[in-house]
Amino acid sequence: MSHKAGFVNIVGSPNVGKSTLMNQLVGEKLSIVTSKAQTTRHRIHGIVNEEDYQIVFSDTPGVVNAAYKLHEAMMGYVESSFKDADILLFITDIYESEMNHAATLERIQRLKIPILLIINKIDLGEQAQVTARMNFWKEKLPTAEIIPVSALHGFNKEWVWERLLELLPESPPYFDKEELSDRPVRFFVSEMVREKIFLFCDKEVPYSCQVEVDTYEEEESIIRIRAVIVVERDSQKGIIIGKGGAMLKKIGREARKDIEAFVGKQVFLETFVKVDKDWRESELKLKKYGY
Repeated sequence: MSHKAGFVNIVGSPNVGKSTLMNQLVGEKLSIVTSKAQTTRHRIHGIVNEEDYQIVFSDTPGVVNAAYKLHEAMMGYVESSFKDADILLFITDIYESEMNHAATLERIQRLKIPILLIINKIDLGEQAQVTARMNFWKEKLPTAEIIPVSALHGFNKEWVWERLLELLPESPPYFDKEELSDRPVRFFVSEMVREKIFLFCDKEVPYSCQVEVDTYEEEESIIRIRAVIVVERDSQKGIIIGKGGAMLKKIGREARKDIEAFVGKQVFLETFVKVDKDWRESELKLKKYGY
């Protein structure tokens, strides 16, 4: 029996449900999900393995017009996803009337690979609204196959799966068949902490934060983790810590629950906060933080 393998890369505007869909397809929560735009900052691979195929899903940051060096790095991940894709999953939703980044749409229109155009959140709209969106995108991307879905509820996930398996090229696997992602556990730990900052903090604070895992020590019965939350201003540090340390404790407590579910083991998580002024505007600092 021949073996299939390929890169299925996911792109789209912020907040259309890219990470939710990837988590549904992979069957694990690899990408953090919040209602705030720009939650995803990195390109995250999720690998699905079966005996006769391997699908390497690639979640990318939402397409933005760069305001910081950080945004430029995020758009670099989007650009790289066009270069190695075997299949493109272009995600929009019933509310998006026009993609907010014309250059990216033009790039998608020029692609010669199969494109599945996913219209998400159909559970939140009427049939007429869904039909209108489908007609709009048929005109914009006539070569794409359009599939309406609800990523949150898994509606039409099987339809997406069937088409992916049909379109996947014949190839040996790209990664070991035991791998779930090309990212280390430390990366997912830092993302789980960052997700809680997005969920519990308002305004600019979540966008100014970066999380670094200083230590990850696995013992027989427990994993001991030290995570540092990096902010740009002293005022942001005060917000993250909160009155009497309440906010930092809440972030740590809720992140620890997710980390324990992910690693399947008891976790002792320590969280600290430090200021690294204007880190989002420094190419040197962005490289240090893995961008």
